[in-house]
Amino acid sequence: MAMRMAWGSGRTVNILLAARGLRDFGEGLVAVILPAHLLALGFSVWQVGVLSSAALMGSALMTLGAGVAGARYDRRWLLVAAAVLMVATGLAFASFEGFGALLVVALVGTLNPSAGSASLFVPLEHAVLAGAAEPAQRTSFFSHYSLVGALAGAFGALAAGSPDWLAHLGIGSDVAFRLIFALYAMIGIAAFTLYRHLPPQTPESPEAAATGLGPSRSIVIRLALLFSIDSFAGGFVVQSLMALWLFQRFDMSLTNAGLFFFWSGVLSAFSFPVAVWISRRIGLINTMVWTHIPSSLCLIAAAFAPTLQIALALLLVRAALSQMDVPTRSSYVMAVVTKAERTAAAGFTAVPRSLASALSPAIGGALMGAGWLALPLLICGGLKISYDLLLLRRFRHVRPPEEN
Repeated sequence: MAMRMAWGSGRTVNILLAARGLRDFGEGLVAVILPAHLLALGFSVWQVGVLSSAALMGSALMTLGAGVAGARYDRRWLLVAAAVLMVATGLAFASFEGFGALLVVALVGTLNPSAGSASLFVPLEHAVLAGAAEPAQRTSFFSHYSLVGALAGAFGALAAGSPDWLAHLGIGSDVAFRLIFALYAMIGIAAFTLYRHLPPQTPESPEAAATGLGPSRSIVIRLALLFSIDSFAGGFVVQSLMALWLFQRFDMSLTNAGLFFFWSGVLSAFSFPVAVWISRRIGLINTMVWTHIPSSLCLIAAAFAPTLQIALALLLVRAALSQMDVPTRSSYVMAVVTKAERTAAAGFTAVPRSLASALSPAIGGALMGAGWLALPLLICGGLKISYDLLLLRRFRHVRPPEEN
């Protein structure tokens, strides 16, 4: 049965873009605020890493569930349910102070310390977006989707300086942090309202509902294993840990950290249309690899930077290159599987990534807590370069339909 688009693909895409923008503003905000809030509560650097790992672990499990459920049930209502969980997560972080309680919320909630695409929303939105696009439009659609998210996340990071601004009004940081998590909950309410206006998103075929993955199972598994290497590496420098590195290494203020993440987010956002232009000339896999390797070299160099200015310059160059694989990777996965497998494929490629990235923040936090501040950056850069070379070797001849 073909997916029904009762209100048209344009309306569907606009709703997804608006929801992505709202969600990523909230995630960009709390990703920078989270380590400052946890340190203010008296938690150690290692505990900050553990909570970040727990959030990514919970996200992985829920992403798997979303990928399977999206092949069986109306994705519109699954997105609505995810928005309700986002509201509950924000309210819980605004209310609880104990490490055990926050650990549980991190596991079962929607908090995303990476401020990226690791989320239970992702497989559902990817499948809906791919269903609204013709093959020639698909990469461009995912570029716009990623662009909106990155820009919104950048402005969210910029707003992370709000506790410093509120301090001038006599509002303490503790109250300011709680207000920010309450705002995150309100964003969940707005996303809930948007998702309710999506047209029905029913499964494409009985086979999808029964199996999730079918003829593309082998390629999905191989991609998932490779993506997990990339995500394990990225977990060492998720945004919360990168903010923590800047706090610990250079004693950077919260306001300046928010400003840095704003500009890095802007650079990442405008790299997405460039990625589309490049991919039309050299292909999706080549774009993913040959923009990723230089970004990893910049990260490795930043670990040895003698001054804050040099470190920030290298990290900004990295930001302009490192996310070009986001829309191209999403488009590639949707292109090399059948329509009936898209939700499951998005989920099954996202889950190993989330599980792998859930392990490394705790390790990275422990390394930073032990005084080895540069080591997480070095591990991340080295592993990412290895992933890129493996991806090129295994998939350079597996092309999407528009490249044949």
